[in-house]
Amino acid sequence: MILMNNLEKTLEISELFIIYKNLLTEKQTKYLELYIDEDWSLQEIADEFNVSKAAIYDSIKKTISSLNDLETKLGLNQKEKHINQIMLKYENSQNSEVKNLIQELKGE
Repeated sequence: MILMNNLEKTLEISELFIIYKNLLTEKQTKYLELYIDEDWSLQEIADEFNVSKAAIYDSIKKTISSLNDLETKLGLNQKEKHINQIMLKYENSQNSEVKNLIQELKGE
């Protein structure tokens, strides 16, 4: 993937995309789905939508920037990771209230 040069960065963008997907335009969503989820090349996406490869590159680059801006402002991904760390830390607690809270957070 041209825009993301390592697996860690790709996973981070994928996480942000899952969280903030509904705040993107339909076109941004489709391009990024194909690029990240379906592993299409920029040229394949450009051919599919009858636009230039440069247009796809710019759109995906701007979308990734938007996702990062949203995370900077809202921090939902970091908050979710923090909650998961706390749940892991206390999931074996003997305190029934703590156990119940963790089960509730997990949706059990």
